[in-house]
Amino acid sequence: MLANMRRERAAKIISTLGPSSTSPEVIANLFEAGADVFRLNFSHGQHEEHKELYDSIRKIEADYNRPIGIIADLQGPKIRVGNFVDKKIVLGNSVNFTLDSDQDKDGDEKRVSISNPEIYPSLEPGVELLLDDGKLKLVVEQNNGDSIDTKVLVGGILSNHKGINIPGAILPMSALTEKDRRDLQFALNIGVDWIALSFVQRPEDVAEARALVVGRAGVLAKLEKPLAIEHLKQIVELADAIMVARGDLGVEAPPEDVPGLQKKIIRRARSEGKPVIVATQMMESMINSPTPTRAEASDVATAVFDGADAVMLSAETAAGEYPVEAVSIMDRIIRSAEQDDHYKLSNMRERRQTRGTDADAITAAAKQVAQTLNAAAIVTFTTTGSTTLRAARERPTVPILGLTPDVKTARRLVLTWGVHPVETSHFTEFIDVVNCASEVATEEKFAAPGQRLIITAGLPFGTPGATNVLRIVWAE
Repeated sequence: MLANMRRERAAKIISTLGPSSTSPEVIANLFEAGADVFRLNFSHGQHEEHKELYDSIRKIEADYNRPIGIIADLQGPKIRVGNFVDKKIVLGNSVNFTLDSDQDKDGDEKRVSISNPEIYPSLEPGVELLLDDGKLKLVVEQNNGDSIDTKVLVGGILSNHKGINIPGAILPMSALTEKDRRDLQFALNIGVDWIALSFVQRPEDVAEARALVVGRAGVLAKLEKPLAIEHLKQIVELADAIMVARGDLGVEAPPEDVPGLQKKIIRRARSEGKPVIVATQMMESMINSPTPTRAEASDVATAVFDGADAVMLSAETAAGEYPVEAVSIMDRIIRSAEQDDHYKLSNMRERRQTRGTDADAITAAAKQVAQTLNAAAIVTFTTTGSTTLRAARERPTVPILGLTPDVKTARRLVLTWGVHPVETSHFTEFIDVVNCASEVATEEKFAAPGQRLIITAGLPFGTPGATNVLRIVWAE
């Protein structure tokens, strides 16, 4: 068994796997460089390929004796154009262009099919369509029922399968396509820890996914449409975690609005105690460059200052030339940001409103006691993860050891700020928790003998949300 690895930072790193990172050797290198959670992108690849990646990750997990989280990211109802006769066309400004349902016929400079004809009822005259991440812009002139006549406002090159965004429109589509439902069941069967739900528009989208997942994984809502912000509170309450997916969000919302939306989403997720991820284009220049731009370094640090639980690498590690370097540099940026005086002061001064429960009071007290006594760590014992999530919500100045007898809980907690999850035995007596806390804290080098630990737990064990014990102990 290889040596156990402790991260010297609180915010976590998610690494997307793809053509640049499919071998077990590269995945292991990504983990050693700092990746805490791996993302399997179901927009690409076959089930057999995802299973091979899953098995590689679990082997690394066993080698290092450290839980690793795995996200299955569903494609969602992405609207795309079909194929073109010559694979691409050039659309000039002010020309007429038709979108239709004839998917058996390749497109040309006059027309092309689209993947989701059920959106037609939402396309009234005057509605603007953004193609290829906003590079091209069309406006609807006439809805014919089974086709849409448009005029090109901003032209350019349009190639096969480029995406279509419709800002401001509520589309009559489930967040789960038939492909997503097949992928979801496969992902659950192999044992992923998180299901990422793309293009969430309404709370009902999250509820639909929860009904299918039935607690077998956490539901991670990706906020990519500005309309979802109108239902932000309800979506955050229903989801287990949130992702600020700035790619499509930045296409449908004005660029100047995205930073404010990012902060708003982070604040709401933090207030509900739900892990929140900042994703997309964080260090995109590293797809082809061994170093990020200074602006990208600042972007990663800003997400850390805002209080994000995790930051994510997409194409940088999935298809880039420098996947391991991207993780390594992101790790360095996070550690530097968390050592900054501004970061420390903002965490110390922050006071988050609680629901006024006994569990919230005990968890808030644990943070204060740890700070007053200069404790080595807060140790939480949890079955469902709720006790540990509460501790992370407080953003203490010391590490959080998340002890749990459930390996699935440990893997899900990897995503959470400041938490070092450890799978333990199932305990029935509190004294056993105390002994385990002391043993794990010293073995994992979180505490030296004689240093104090603050323990929180819920009695009786196994009762969800029942954080009702705070104990000060000494590591032995």
